Amino acid sequence: MTASKKIVLLGHFGVGKSSLIRRFIENIFSEDYKVTIGVHISKKKVEISENEDVSLIIWDLEGQDDIKKTRSSYLLGSHAFIYVFDLSRPATFNNLGTELNFLKDHFTNVPVKVVGNKKDLVTKDYILQYNDVFDDLVDYYTSAKTGSKVETLFSKLAKELI
Repeated sequence: MTASKKIVLLGHFGVGKSSLIRRFIENIFSEDYKVTIGVHISKKKVEISENEDVSLIIWDLEGQDDIKKTRSSYLLGSHAFIYVFDLSRPATFNNLGTELNFLKDHFTNVPVKVVGNKKDLVTKDYILQYNDVFDDLVDYYTSAKTGSKVETLFSKLAKELI
């Protein structure tokens, strides 16, 4: 049996949402930066068990500096959100708590995974330096470039949704 689940990736411009999806779907990374305009939708089937799959319908939304500017029609019907920020750019995570509160207030029963991407560009000491900002909010530190934790992020989320 295959269930379908809509997952929406949110975050600022240039944080690596599209790159995370490409790494997960095609297992490739490109240095070429292409801006997502509107929404791009991808699909991948994930095996949960021998008799069960989940089809992830992944919505890659254009970056927004303020989550409130995101078109609400893109968010409706979501089964999960992945909020992505760039570990190397504090401007993308300075309002992390506010952005997450918006999602929790407007989509109370929809799980949110918080992802600090571009882990390959920072050190562990750097991450510790911002620990008070992340304040146990971050679920995964990923790198679309190296593939670190990308498969884990999507696979574990798929299992949670079943």
